[in-house]
Amino acid sequence: MSTLRKSGIQKDVLSLYRRALRMVKTKPPSTQDKFSLFVRYTFRQNASSVSPRDVNAIEHLMRKGKRQLEMYEHPSVKDCRVSHEMREWQKNSSKSLIF
Repeated sequence: MSTLRKSGIQKDVLSLYRRALRMVKTKPPSTQDKFSLFVRYTFRQNASSVSPRDVNAIEHLMRKGKRQLEMYEHPSVKDCRVSHEMREWQKNSSKSLIF
């Protein structure tokens, strides 16, 4: 099985996603699920709202995401808000995983 090579921007997005997932592990156990949902939802929504060929929009979202992540990485941030829409998305995405 061959593996497709990733572009530089794809590597950058994956790196930011991994960094965000590592940030989740630094938060209190009682809020880690909320942070995890927030990260997964935000990345999925942004990925579905932008064409893979729209490099300017992707770079803009990367800059915005880095700034937001730096804020959430701060030790004083202990919790995040999870909207009803995010919870619904989580329910629907977990249903699609069941065969």
